[in-house]
Amino acid sequence: MTDIEQQDLLDKGLMLPLMEEFYSLQGEGHHTGRASYFIRIGGCDVGCHWCDVKESWNAKLHPPTEADKIVENITKHAKTVVITGGEPLMWNLDYITNQLKERGIAVHIETSGSHPLSGDLDWICLSPKKQSLPLEPIYKVANELKVIIQNKNDFKFALEQASKVNNTCKLYLQPEWSQKDKMVPQIVDFILENPEWQASMQTHKYMNIP
Repeated sequence: MTDIEQQDLLDKGLMLPLMEEFYSLQGEGHHTGRASYFIRIGGCDVGCHWCDVKESWNAKLHPPTEADKIVENITKHAKTVVITGGEPLMWNLDYITNQLKERGIAVHIETSGSHPLSGDLDWICLSPKKQSLPLEPIYKVANELKVIIQNKNDFKFALEQASKVNNTCKLYLQPEWSQKDKMVPQIVDFILENPEWQASMQTHKYMNIP
């Protein structure tokens, strides 16, 4: 296969730069504890300095993998798949999500919202970043808003983002892992004053699972 042919398949979403795939429990947000198959797609241009998967940023480091092969692996294990990254919306997700939905698999995505939506998605977890804000259309369809709290200024950002989402969107605050001891008490106080919010913790890290 030539580079041009491969790029055409990537552009169509028939191949994706797969960093890793694994079967585990969802560790964060609304679906915490749910058995899920995770596919982590390489490529991200958001660049959070506290990102714990910086090796995902350069898509060229991760082998282009046939979407059909990924779907085959998912169907062996789970009825729920979580598409994450990197920033998965850098890629066309129409094909792979259509294939998954035909097989009765629920499709969840974790995204910063900084790229246009694609794919047939059952649950959209929007985790906005200050340096690359979400595109406006995703606020209207997000099922879950998850704001990472690293310092006290992030509470203001959280309120700003919450003012843009739809009325049914679930609101979560999640401490940045390295600052959790400092920020958890502040998150608790904030939620007690703003009970429309809930706390999200990275339970998979406590459980020592992927």
